[in-house]
Amino acid sequence: MRVKVTLACTECKRRNYHTMKNKKNDPDRMELKKYCKFDRCHTLHRETK
Repeated sequence: MRVKVTLACTECKRRNYHTMKNKKNDPDRMELKKYCKFDRCHTLHRETK
């Protein structure tokens, strides 16, 4: 079962990315290093509600 998730930057707290994840394989909150256009660098992005 795939669900839509939103990723927010841990530095500026803005919601920059939308992606899909499999709830069965990844029950925890997702954390990815992504590029933040507001900070202009790669930062950790966490899954939000």
